[in-house]
Amino acid sequence: MSDEARFTAAAALRDLNHAFAAHDPDDAELGAIASAATALTERLDRASDRDRLALMHAAIGRQSFPTMTAGSGFSDRAVGGATNPTSVDVNVRFEGEEVIATVVLRRAFEGAPGRAHGGIVAAAFDDVTGFVIGLLHEPAFTGELTVRYVKPVPVDKPLEMRARLRGRERRKLFIEAEARDGEELVATCHAIYITVDPSRFAGAPDPR
Repeated sequence: MSDEARFTAAAALRDLNHAFAAHDPDDAELGAIASAATALTERLDRASDRDRLALMHAAIGRQSFPTMTAGSGFSDRAVGGATNPTSVDVNVRFEGEEVIATVVLRRAFEGAPGRAHGGIVAAAFDDVTGFVIGLLHEPAFTGELTVRYVKPVPVDKPLEMRARLRGRERRKLFIEAEARDGEELVATCHAIYITVDPSRFAGAPDPR
């Protein structure tokens, strides 16, 4: 199984999810979709199980932490993983010590009409602020995430999220971020991450 094949399949499934949310087919079409989805699920269930923990350990063994954060070892992460068919569309780049992400929250993430659900906005912030951890070469887990919704966050539009380290206190890393629709500020985020020993990152839970 190649990474490229998994990327392609996940992208097609994401498109399907959002197309389903955005359109209103008749009952006959919905029945055909249900049958096709059931058949595909049965095919997947016949495949071998995916050992995600083993994949993460392998990634840790062959990559530095910043690369691993954005690379194949974590590409199936729940919110922004490109090989996860339920993920958000996130494209990240770096400018110095700042993370800049283009995020599109498509129709399956709609809350009120035309607006992204607040929970998925928070989840996107969680994913984007996590890239700051990669820049620091320090594995860490989210300890606290506070989001302020300044204005309605639109669906189906590219948003720019920027994140940076604001400070630190022992094991705590304080990260701030904001999201903009063009020039308009729509949400802000303050996150606290807790650093952990790299050997514990993909293994036992952190005893904090």
